[in-house]
Amino acid sequence: MSVLVEHFDVFVGGFWLTFQLCVLAAIGALILGTIVAVMRISPVPPLRWIGTAYVTVFRNCPLTIVFFFAAFGLPALGSNADFLRIPGLSSIFSRLGIDLPYFRFAIIALSVYTAAFVCEAIRSGINAVPPGQAEAARAIGLTFSQNLRLVVLPQAWKSAIVPLGSVLIAMIKNSALAGFFGLTGDLSNSAQNLTSAGGEPIIPVFIGIGIGYLIMTVPFGLFLDRVERRRAVAAR
Repeated sequence: MSVLVEHFDVFVGGFWLTFQLCVLAAIGALILGTIVAVMRISPVPPLRWIGTAYVTVFRNCPLTIVFFFAAFGLPALGSNADFLRIPGLSSIFSRLGIDLPYFRFAIIALSVYTAAFVCEAIRSGINAVPPGQAEAARAIGLTFSQNLRLVVLPQAWKSAIVPLGSVLIAMIKNSALAGFFGLTGDLSNSAQNLTSAGGEPIIPVFIGIGIGYLIMTVPFGLFLDRVERRRAVAAR
């Protein structure tokens, strides 16, 4: 177990990079998931179809495939963006292939994948809002967007906070894949370097990596348990 002490700086650096990845991906997933949830309940049929298709594809697609496309497909698409004849769009894809490091590709992959699950958690919270709330808002003349922003979504977020927390905990564990697709310096990549290149024993290295993930997930899980207990007491 001396490897944990000798390479403590490597573990700390990997933990810090993984923590940054998870925080940024969580923000992206929450924003994108909320947008998709609004699309799924939109009165405009094409938006509902797009939202449903998004959730169906990413909920049933392995995260490995999403990471593979983000790490290798987007750069290839960016380097061959001349086939896009839409003004401005080809330059965006070109920048994807030139300027973005793998850290940002990992954020994109985690955010896009997790947003599908965030969408369903928020949609379950929306379904928990009493229908009379939305009907009353429409009766006083609020538009669909005002109804969502002022009445439905604030209540939906409160109902969805526990399932959202579970989704984000799963995202933290899923971030371990990032190191195997080009992200250097995170926990999983640090373990790979220590065991393959450094010749360190596998078991203590992976114990250290496991401790790093537990430091991120266990306090978050305890916080969610406390929130759930408080909600149960308030509901009595």
